[in-house]
Amino acid sequence: MGKTFSQRGSPGEDERRWLLFPRLAAAVNYASGTQSPCSSVPGQGATGGSCVTCPTCQGSGRIPRELEKQLVALIPYGDQRLKPRHTKLFVSLAVLTCLVTTSLVIFFLFPRSITVHPAGLNSSTVAFDKADIQLNATSVLDISNPNYWPITVTRLTIQVLHLSLVVGQLSESLLLHIGPLAREQMFYAVASRIVDKSTYKICTWLEIKVHHVLLHIQGTLTYSYLGHTEERVFESFEYADCRERR
Repeated sequence: MGKTFSQRGSPGEDERRWLLFPRLAAAVNYASGTQSPCSSVPGQGATGGSCVTCPTCQGSGRIPRELEKQLVALIPYGDQRLKPRHTKLFVSLAVLTCLVTTSLVIFFLFPRSITVHPAGLNSSTVAFDKADIQLNATSVLDISNPNYWPITVTRLTIQVLHLSLVVGQLSESLLLHIGPLAREQMFYAVASRIVDKSTYKICTWLEIKVHHVLLHIQGTLTYSYLGHTEERVFESFEYADCRERR
């Protein structure tokens, strides 16, 4: 029924048998009373010259010294070397880093509405016909960009009212670039035509010392940033000098 391992061979054959068939060789050695190659060396203990203490089994077994760098040592699951140190510290630092990075991204990339503040009239010219007033007024807008990226003003729409009637309109395309955290002034001119007898008398009569016309200005500013377009609505009330200049 085949060959058996009951007979003791040469030391080289026993060593190869022990390496290739460890369980079978152990059973045969136990039955035949033989020992492993390391234990058969007379006068050598656990720390002998031809064998070294196995670091995995903590001294419960030995391997030949010449095979020390060729065999793979199995580390027990509960070995201290498999337990990483400072795990809680590393996890806490990773979570803190993620939170700080997320907060910074939200802080810098969160969109903020621009501020549009009418700064009043800069200049005005007036001309009179037989029954109406031609008023050309130039106004100023203060635009502030609180974002951390530039914006572009693309369109301005203005409507001028006097006594709840629309007397002037303006709609023009623009290309005004405003840098991050910057502030710019923009000038715009609107031509208005006022047809009102009372206002005409206020502006032309020399007996009246104050020649002012109240204008209600309503506007919409369109701007874009990061491929997104938004609108900002503003309004103001301005007094324009309408006296005839000679």
